[in-house]
Amino acid sequence: MKRIVLAACAVAFLAACGPSKDEWESKLNELDDLKAQLADLKAKDEARIAELELENEKLKDAISSLQGEKFDLETLVKKLEEAEMAAKKRLETFENMIAQFKALIDAGKLKVKIKNGKMMLELPSAILFSSGSAKLSKAGKETLAEVASVLANIVEREFQVAGHTDNVPIKGGKFKNNWELSTARAVSVVSFMQDQDVPATALSAAGYSEYQPETDNSDEAAKAENRRIEIVLMPNLSELPNMSELEKMLD
Repeated sequence: MKRIVLAACAVAFLAACGPSKDEWESKLNELDDLKAQLADLKAKDEARIAELELENEKLKDAISSLQGEKFDLETLVKKLEEAEMAAKKRLETFENMIAQFKALIDAGKLKVKIKNGKMMLELPSAILFSSGSAKLSKAGKETLAEVASVLANIVEREFQVAGHTDNVPIKGGKFKNNWELSTARAVSVVSFMQDQDVPATALSAAGYSEYQPETDNSDEAAKAENRRIEIVLMPNLSELPNMSELEKMLD
């Protein structure tokens, strides 16, 4: 800009002094050249400004996206922390429950297992029922009373009582087959547990007959192992991140 002003002043000075035609045209050409340079610089500046504005918009979008990602990450971290706390609380509940069952476990009246992602209490049928019967024995009631006293204090859990038999067909008696016997035994246990203050809304019964054996029914000891009642704690415990620790504790 200064060069243009100086050139203009020079032209004016030369005009006042009476410059020659060639000198006049030379200065005019110089002025035109400077104007062209100025226009070129202005165009480049405007293009650069447009580029900077575009980059600024991209940066704003990037910052907005990062802020959104940060919010999502914070939300995820919070949910994970809440899930971990809930898992620890559940694990503590089951550890306490196992501790309360220790006497029954040591006496061979009860087993605690993790099977198919679920925790279950297993009671041999011989403790609970006479052969071919679904009527609880005195010893069976005493054992179930101890179990029920613990389960009654576990809130927000459902318990499915499952009856299992060996593969020996039933001949005569009250029940036509092992389906009826396994189901009737499960119902007897559910009814007794309800009488022991386990909420009825937390209980269900199922009979599996001979079709979920623990072993192959190859001898009397194996058949006795298959005749059992399982109290399954629902829902699935695979949500527990520390399940491996619980399984080690039961070994």
